[in-house]
Amino acid sequence: MATLISWLANASYPHPYLQKGYQTFLAFTFVYIIFKTIFEKRVIAQIEDSKTRYSFRKTISILYLAVLLLVIIRIWVIETETLLVTYGLVGAGVAVALQDFFKNFAGGIAIFLTKMYVVGDRIEIETNYGDVIDIGILYTTVLELRQWVAGDQATGGLTVIPNGFVLSRPVHNYTKDNTFIWDEMDIPLTYDSDWKTAINRMVEIVKEETMQMITRAEQELSTLRLKYYLSERDVEPAVFVRLTDNWIVLHLRYITDVRQRRAVSNRISQEILKELEQAKNIKIASETLDIIGFPHKKE
Repeated sequence: MATLISWLANASYPHPYLQKGYQTFLAFTFVYIIFKTIFEKRVIAQIEDSKTRYSFRKTISILYLAVLLLVIIRIWVIETETLLVTYGLVGAGVAVALQDFFKNFAGGIAIFLTKMYVVGDRIEIETNYGDVIDIGILYTTVLELRQWVAGDQATGGLTVIPNGFVLSRPVHNYTKDNTFIWDEMDIPLTYDSDWKTAINRMVEIVKEETMQMITRAEQELSTLRLKYYLSERDVEPAVFVRLTDNWIVLHLRYITDVRQRRAVSNRISQEILKELEQAKNIKIASETLDIIGFPHKKE
């Protein structure tokens, strides 16, 4: 471009300063046509996602100014050493201005190449937890879960996460190679309860509710062991007992579908309550205050 501009200037204006002024005008015209007309109005206009379109437009504007500045410097600065120093300063400024863009772009490439998550996965990055509904080159959009809603259910909000986060922050993927997680439920019983019978009945209830998930989890674990180093994991329901000053705590641990955790917990809780209504020797413990006497009132 610089050679073409110089040739046109020499052919039109013999005076050096007039040549440089003409070169500057031509440089501005060419750069404007390339960046503002071709890239911004034709290429960027085809991008449907508004967030990505805004980021690309901002990047093109910065590159437009940087290229224009470099060409003008090349026209007016003759000394090679000064020219190299100036180019270095301009390049450093552009790198700082576009660091977030390049980081997000690199993160987007990493996501597509490594498949660390795909559309439909349930992920958590920092405090952002939800189902992936779109993956762009710069941003990932998730349907927000939890927050003010109890349980793993949607709030209805959409969270836009910069792809650059995957390069420097942990990415939790709950559905990448398996569809199950372990869940737990704490049930306090009084010390005079028949806790052995309670354990047996709770295990039976959980087995009935999670039977299909247990079978599927065993198959998925077998597949996981072919891909990762994974020690043996028991997918059968289990109850762990802990003693406190006030009651016996039964920690009920079971396998569940990652997207049905709240629904499964609800069904298990209802079945346990039905069982407790019929069992006379099993009682739920709660914190109570027993008054054993009153001070005598003075007459």
